[in-house]
Amino acid sequence: MQIGYLGPENSFTYLAAREAFAHETLVPYPSIPLCIQALVNGVIDRCVVPNENSLEGSVHATIDTLFREQQLSIEKEIILPINHQLVVADRKDMSRQPIKRIISHPQALAQCTNYLNRYYQDAVIEAVASTTTAALYVKNHPEEAVAAIASKEAATAYQLRVEAENIQDVSFNQTRFWVMQHVPATLQHLSDQADKATIFVTLPANQPGSLHKILAAFGWRDIDLSKIESRPSKTTLGEYFFVIDLVVDKPIQLIANAFEEIQLLGGTVHLLGVYPITEKRMSKGEKTNDNQTL
Repeated sequence: MQIGYLGPENSFTYLAAREAFAHETLVPYPSIPLCIQALVNGVIDRCVVPNENSLEGSVHATIDTLFREQQLSIEKEIILPINHQLVVADRKDMSRQPIKRIISHPQALAQCTNYLNRYYQDAVIEAVASTTTAALYVKNHPEEAVAAIASKEAATAYQLRVEAENIQDVSFNQTRFWVMQHVPATLQHLSDQADKATIFVTLPANQPGSLHKILAAFGWRDIDLSKIESRPSKTTLGEYFFVIDLVVDKPIQLIANAFEEIQLLGGTVHLLGVYPITEKRMSKGEKTNDNQTL
């Protein structure tokens, strides 16, 4: 199978894709929308995209693209620990320069805010397409006083020196990744291993109490909601859709009845997936060192 992911190789999404598909062909894409679109177009068989980080919340590029491309579904979720390293070119034959610019993916930069504010208040902070893109730039520009925030795997692959380890703001830093497939989600083919369901809900316009009524459809049935988030529909100012995660520990007919009630109230429900969750635990020695020095 051909598995798309947010690349290039050794990005955190690459690590998630390799965790899920150890023996398949991985195909990198420069952005999340392009990766998802490749699946829509049938160029690849699956795609792996990040959807939420424990520090920075939802990955909006994933959520918004999937809201537009509703023929896809979530096959499974993978949770990985995320540890960020500050990496620089190993300039053995050059004098060491102070770091003047730090580059990485916007989520990685945000997850290391405390560290950057503490040690690099005067450095230029610049967002790029991925953590691995940042590492590759540092490798290809050893003459510049630039560092990247990237994975240990990227540092090893590009022969970069780790200037500081595990610089994320807190040690408990995890990201959820979705494995997407090009088949519609359905409650009728529910797996015994399913842990969670994700839906997009659109409310009827200009009706007071609509959100309360929709949430009540789950509440009085004791269906546990693990997440609810609003996103702009990008059609008209003030119009939103909701992303809701349900814990699948009730009879599936009860969940189906809740969806039907929401539709009778004038809302729309799009089932994005009913799926299992796999969590990779953090290895010993990977926690943040709060007394870290440079």
